[in-house]
Amino acid sequence: MVTEKVTTQMWAVVQDTYGDAGVLRHERIGRPEVTGNEVLVRVQAAGLDRGTWHLMTGKPYLMRIAGLGFRGPKVRVLGRDLAGTVEAVGSAVTRFAVGDEVYGAGRGSFAEYAVAVEDQLARKPVNLSFEQAAAVPVSAATALQALTDQGRIEAGQQVLVIGASGGVGSYAVQLAKAFGAEVTGVAGTAKLDLLRSLGADRVLDYTRDDYADGTHHYDLVLDIAGNAGLSRLRRALTPKGTVVLVGGEDGGDLTGGMNRSVRALMLSMVVSQRLAWFVAKVRAGDLERLTALIEAGDVTPSIDRTYPLDQAADAIRHLASGHVRGKAVITI
Repeated sequence: MVTEKVTTQMWAVVQDTYGDAGVLRHERIGRPEVTGNEVLVRVQAAGLDRGTWHLMTGKPYLMRIAGLGFRGPKVRVLGRDLAGTVEAVGSAVTRFAVGDEVYGAGRGSFAEYAVAVEDQLARKPVNLSFEQAAAVPVSAATALQALTDQGRIEAGQQVLVIGASGGVGSYAVQLAKAFGAEVTGVAGTAKLDLLRSLGADRVLDYTRDDYADGTHHYDLVLDIAGNAGLSRLRRALTPKGTVVLVGGEDGGDLTGGMNRSVRALMLSMVVSQRLAWFVAKVRAGDLERLTALIEAGDVTPSIDRTYPLDQAADAIRHLASGHVRGKAVITI
């Protein structure tokens, strides 16, 4: 854990209560120190993902019971994705030294300095800027784990990505193509060109196309949009196909998408199709695998807009609007 001792000050985006972006403040606070297996990163850029919105609002409320902080956030500084340079290392750190350029996940990355544990960091891809690298960790790791650990993707499969134009979806399309699948992406009208540029073989406009109309059946479906019923998802599958639930935004403030996820796991026990759900975690091994794909040119971050640190609230409002194409990034 970050120690309480303060040695100097830094700028950060903080919150003391749950709420919308209006609860965020840009102010100077104490810079954290590191111990053990922790790395202090001088943050150059921080990615923004949907999970950050959940941490800010404290919704679904089940997250608060699970340890987020019941009355208010335990971690005052927002942000998870980061890219920057190593400023200091704990006594147990063996993989990094001061000055190394790294990317990964930390705690409180909307700040000039953030702490990350060693096994959630990797060396920054040489062909990416800090802004591009900061757009990778949480979203790309989620897409990778959904496709491989949960979806068990194989070359030649038909893969459907629902919500393909967002952070996780934009990586899922590229990764599925890199693994040899034929990919269909689902998004809104204004974002179909993005899906084509990412390499999708086929695009569907959710305002007029029905991926479950029976004309196509998929070996693997990633539901990132999180609002489709299980029966509809199953209609899009082959008899032995797999659905991976990556998002769940329409389940209400109490449990979010948990109800649907639990139903999916129970249903998977009695039908021939697999219905999977998981909680992604940024791991050094996955980041290193992503680095190889990025440096080979198979995966490229798609950045919609960048915002300076003092405009982080505007970035989150843009994310909540649903208009982000790919990722939004905070620059420090």
